[in-house]
Amino acid sequence: MFLDRVKITIKAGNGGKGSTSFLRTKLTANGGPDGGDGGKGGNIIFEATDDLNTLYNFSFKKKFVAGDGEDGHQKNQTGKNGKDEIICVPSGTVIIDAQTNKIIADLNENGSTFVALKGGVGGHGNAYYKSSVKQAPNFSQLGEVTQQREVILELKTIADVGLVGFPNVGKSTLLSVISNANPKIANYPFTTIYPNLGVCEVMGETFVVADIPGLIEGASNGTGLGHYFLKHIERVRLIVHLVDISESEGRNAINDYRVINSELAKYNSNLLTTKQLVVFSKCDLLDKAELDKRVHEFVKALKIKEWFCISSYTREGVDNLKKKILENLKKIPKKPALDVEEHDFDKKDFSSINIERLDDGSFVVSGGRIENLARGVVISDQRSFAYFQNKLKEMGVIDMLKEKGMKQGDTVTIKDISFEYVE
Repeated sequence: MFLDRVKITIKAGNGGKGSTSFLRTKLTANGGPDGGDGGKGGNIIFEATDDLNTLYNFSFKKKFVAGDGEDGHQKNQTGKNGKDEIICVPSGTVIIDAQTNKIIADLNENGSTFVALKGGVGGHGNAYYKSSVKQAPNFSQLGEVTQQREVILELKTIADVGLVGFPNVGKSTLLSVISNANPKIANYPFTTIYPNLGVCEVMGETFVVADIPGLIEGASNGTGLGHYFLKHIERVRLIVHLVDISESEGRNAINDYRVINSELAKYNSNLLTTKQLVVFSKCDLLDKAELDKRVHEFVKALKIKEWFCISSYTREGVDNLKKKILENLKKIPKKPALDVEEHDFDKKDFSSINIERLDDGSFVVSGGRIENLARGVVISDQRSFAYFQNKLKEMGVIDMLKEKGMKQGDTVTIKDISFEYVE
């Protein structure tokens, strides 16, 4: 099954908590603090590979979580870092922030990687807090807890050449005779329901060809699933535009050509700058006189300077077309990666302070700056809690609470810590 767009959930690993430990040996009954730091959480990393050509695997698993950092140990031993979660995607996959719909990465080459989320930092052990004033700190710091995110994976097929044209103009048949692809072929609309890729070999050199499913009028607005198909032509360097010159389906060849180009332009105006080769297909269905007449009318009406007449059934003209495609590709550079917008997808919040008054009159304080502070608080430790209260005053949180109406005896909650305000 071909799948080219999917939404998944990702979460980096949490940081391990620091250890609260004191040295104990046969010779040392009451040693100093020796609690080590917690390990760092694992990252979420996307990696592109040419071994995949669909996002189908994400139908079964849509949540990816990296390993948590290990807690710190005694004897100043730092916990192990969490294992990175490496997510393999097909080359050509674009990663989009589901919340803002911004492109945050374009993995357009085999082996390219993107660190989407970084693991949480580990908490400090009590050995870190030892000082001349605090010689026996009985507390440590919790590891950083990471937040899960949603991203959209969208596959934009990577191919050198894109075959476009109305349904049943012979794209799948042409792909089958010029490459190693084996697409489904039949005489009814939308035989091809997803892009087929094939590798074409010419004089010892190769290029990749994509059969873009049949486009129709209104494709750029989604008619006939056009908005799904059109994205696969954005990266191609050369467009081979097939036109059924025999008009065997009852359509007009000139109108077909105009409609397809109109839809390409409406979808992405940059496609107008992509070079096209006009290829008249099913030429074996017309005698020479009629073929020459129709070709002449077509090229005159549309001012076409270069064209090819082929028959995929008899193979006439196919070899010359392959050589011409290779000749053009040698002159056309690969398209650059898509523009990635600046974003704060993985930016850590260490500054926000939010205060909310509940219906019962109590207050809840939250925000990145507060949560970072609270990680190092042990409410049962008198010194730790006193340090916490002093920091709240220094940060202006107490004044902010008073502005919100806090008075003597009111309850204040910060994460899992609740206390009664006393003047």
